[in-house]
Amino acid sequence: MRAGRVGGRTGGARGRARERPGATWTARTWNGSGRRWLRGSRSRALAEEESKVDQPSDPSAATGSEELLAKSLQRGEPCCFDRDNIVHERSDHPDWTSSDAAYLKQVLCARVYDVAEETDLQKADSLSAKLKNTVFLKREDKQQVFSFKLRGAFNKMANLSSDQLKRGVICSSAGNHAQGVALSAIRLGCKATICMPLITPDIKVDAVRRLGGNVKLVGENYDECQTYAKKTAAEEGLSYIHPFDDPFVIAGQGTVGNEILRQCSIDFVNQDHDLDAIFVPVGGGGLLAGVATFVKQVRPDVKVYGVEPLGAACMTEALMRGGICTLEEVDAFADGVAVKTAGAETFRLVSKFCDGIVTVTTEEICAAIKDVFKDTRSILEPAGAVAVAGLKSFCKLKGVEGKVMVAVTSGANMNFDRLRLVSDIANFGAKTEVMLATTIPEKPGEFKRFVDVLVGDEQLSVTEFKYRYALTERREAHILFSVEVDEDSKQKEDLLRRLEGAGMETIDLSHIEAAQRHLRHLVGGRARTFTGGIPDERILEVTFPEIPGALGRFLAELAPEWNVTLFHYRQTGNLETNLLIGIQIADSQYDAFKDAMKKLSYRAEEIDSTALEAFAQFLY
Repeated sequence: MRAGRVGGRTGGARGRARERPGATWTARTWNGSGRRWLRGSRSRALAEEESKVDQPSDPSAATGSEELLAKSLQRGEPCCFDRDNIVHERSDHPDWTSSDAAYLKQVLCARVYDVAEETDLQKADSLSAKLKNTVFLKREDKQQVFSFKLRGAFNKMANLSSDQLKRGVICSSAGNHAQGVALSAIRLGCKATICMPLITPDIKVDAVRRLGGNVKLVGENYDECQTYAKKTAAEEGLSYIHPFDDPFVIAGQGTVGNEILRQCSIDFVNQDHDLDAIFVPVGGGGLLAGVATFVKQVRPDVKVYGVEPLGAACMTEALMRGGICTLEEVDAFADGVAVKTAGAETFRLVSKFCDGIVTVTTEEICAAIKDVFKDTRSILEPAGAVAVAGLKSFCKLKGVEGKVMVAVTSGANMNFDRLRLVSDIANFGAKTEVMLATTIPEKPGEFKRFVDVLVGDEQLSVTEFKYRYALTERREAHILFSVEVDEDSKQKEDLLRRLEGAGMETIDLSHIEAAQRHLRHLVGGRARTFTGGIPDERILEVTFPEIPGALGRFLAELAPEWNVTLFHYRQTGNLETNLLIGIQIADSQYDAFKDAMKKLSYRAEEIDSTALEAFAQFLY
């Protein structure tokens, strides 16, 4: 068996990026108490690490810096940056964008309320009590198209000339922006061509069609779809409506910030302060740029933080490097914010007005969806819950209490099939469920003894229990199970001590996403061989678009001599899905296998050594 490299889906940043010319890498952090830029102020340990790293002017050579960046993001710290070292690109935006104050006028005069509503600022009572802060949710998920995106789309289209509207508009989007453009086109009486990737969930395609948009499904991914849309716009004289990197779109989204300030001033009219911080989800940066630019010029005392998924942190990378860069790949779980490259204008405004970026894991996003459901009985899409996840992470990391904070719940276009995956891992993100694997002697009476030790005096609730008898030379039984624990308690540590004290070797699987997705379903699938192992077997996770024929194309590319020894797949309803597969591939053939995956544009990564150790207990 071979140990593959770490996949990095939730355990670290996808640190590889392609930088644009002129970018310089820097990692400095904001010291909130002293209001100065201090290098390495996250912690003494990080400062010591940073002092050991040479920071070259060429970011593509910054191997040590990549490692430092990943370590920083894993800590959950807000990504802060040195504004003096930011490099901006030229743009062809309107002249008024040269004055940041002009954005205030544009936000105040934005034409959004022909289609958008001033959404509620709703207190999250349960979340407030849990975090010991006053938490409000800006309910943009309650818009007519269940997303804030219609604000920017309508404002942009309302500022087109009558001749441009007569010719029509075109956009590229995987969902929410598409619905905003389609609805705006109806209100403005113009034709709209909506280009959507082939992997777009049916719920979003159907929603656009119901709004009258002319949908064209093109491209295996968003980049291919966008290329087609821009080419068509140039050839047919259509106006391309960018989803985020356009001043009128940014101003339209900025009305969210204006509403938050006004609503907080009303709710807290008799108190000393009404608002301390706003948390905003980040994809390409349109919403964050609009909110931060408005809020920081009107209320500079209010902190504005962006929040990104750790596997799609394009704005974080750009800010810490000092210039726009393109991620080689992104995790599409939170598809509404899965963007490879931040916008030029959004980056300029975010780097000037934003106080930092918080990155969150898939598990934390799922836990946030559950938190919002408890308070509102509404189900957010993953991108819609990103800001809530960031607010929670920030409060816990910083030990913040007694503050007033707002998280923008940006969308609720959830594909129903994805609820299964969210439900499966939400409790792990909330740290209210732990998954463990324990080894006990395979003999009468040991199973009962194990259960007695497991339940203990606390009478822990067992949520999952998987075991299969296997008579091996070592006469060991391997049991996979999950139990409920109180959040932030020591119950897990106490349980591990009890099991180890009873001589029952135990592995904590709670932090291994592959175990939550796959291993829990594979218990009992032990290989039965005379040698106890399978020659040249590799265990891999393969990620591919969840569209008809994708699985067949993958299997067709496997050479006849590559024997499949294990296969686990279940539909998730995601833009991308993954399967766990075991394949016999000799070392001499591994390069050919990687070439086959590259041809398909699929990602295939061997299970990392930590996960493989656990997998081996149940597969061999």
